[in-house]
Amino acid sequence: MKDDRKRSWLVSLALVAPLVLFLVFFFAAPLYTMVSAAISDPIGARALPHTSAIIERWDGTSPPSPEMQTAFAEDLRAIDDDQLFGDLVRRLNSAKSGFRTLMPKTRNAVKADPAANDLVAIDERWSDPAFWQPVKTATASIITDRNLLAAVDLERSTAGDIQEMPEGSSANRATLIRTFVVSLSVTLACLLIGLPYAMIAASVDGWKRQLLLGAVLLPLWTSLLVRTAAWFILLQDNGLINSSLTALGLINSPLPLIFNRAGVIIAMTHVLLPFMVLPIFSVLIGIPKNLMPAAASLGAPPLRAFWNVLLPMSTRGIVSGSLLVFMSALGYYITPALIGGARDQMISSVIAYYATGAANWGMAGALGLVLLVATLILYTVYLRLSGEEQAKR
Repeated sequence: MKDDRKRSWLVSLALVAPLVLFLVFFFAAPLYTMVSAAISDPIGARALPHTSAIIERWDGTSPPSPEMQTAFAEDLRAIDDDQLFGDLVRRLNSAKSGFRTLMPKTRNAVKADPAANDLVAIDERWSDPAFWQPVKTATASIITDRNLLAAVDLERSTAGDIQEMPEGSSANRATLIRTFVVSLSVTLACLLIGLPYAMIAASVDGWKRQLLLGAVLLPLWTSLLVRTAAWFILLQDNGLINSSLTALGLINSPLPLIFNRAGVIIAMTHVLLPFMVLPIFSVLIGIPKNLMPAAASLGAPPLRAFWNVLLPMSTRGIVSGSLLVFMSALGYYITPALIGGARDQMISSVIAYYATGAANWGMAGALGLVLLVATLILYTVYLRLSGEEQAKR
């Protein structure tokens, strides 16, 4: 009996093991890497250990002391790893522009002359406390909220207080707001199109239903890049849409449908429409078809019957579809990049820039963490709504 129980436990473990390994390697590990990159800042402490011990006593506003300059020069001489030096330069330059030229110049000077500890003599910029404040911040602590604050255009002052970044220095907050606005617009567009479409598909049978569902599923069977490229062709000034409207005499000049917000919403709505239609359809087919005729027989007009009978019963599908569309739209990259203009890029483009262009994994992780938190909040709201709906039943 005991051997049978142990064998059953081993079999269950073997069946679950692939799923557990998949979650660990493809979800938990990347998530841990993203979070650790967002809240850790070890470059300054690793590259400038002597400077870190001395600069912590600096008030942040007075001119740099000779001890600070000497410690910084010694740390630069000790850096033999070009990768570490490059990471340090990027870290400091992300806080204040100018370090990209200042650091190599200073490093070459102090390595050429072991007695050259007067950094101000090498470059006058070292006399400016504004160039030492990023050094102090970078060496202050390995765990930091700098990237998380910068993700929403905030920073800490020299006194440690949270304040707004200078105007024009960052546009992360505006990009985040734009991402949520576009995602919400796409969700509403999918709902306005998907709900009537799902109602029609649920009201018919046989080949008609198969044809309607096939038309919705067709985008899912096509590559995302191909679908986006197709809309790129359709929305051009001489594309099919503008050419048809011009031929019909409805417009005299082409409508601006590409490289703007309208084109992004149109293309994303087409791509994400199945994620709205299918959840609503799955709920509607479970609703008895005699409810609407029964409401009509009791004197309810069609609009009132829809509002009081059908819509409340399909709420679960509407909420599920809206959640799927909204969360998917938050992370869209290809469609806004190809169809949208410079003012229509979403936060995914900024994350890609920080990850591949600027090699700033901390900021990329912080922005990704913001999107993750937003997704978890939405999912929590969905679970709350679903629990309240089940409780009412």
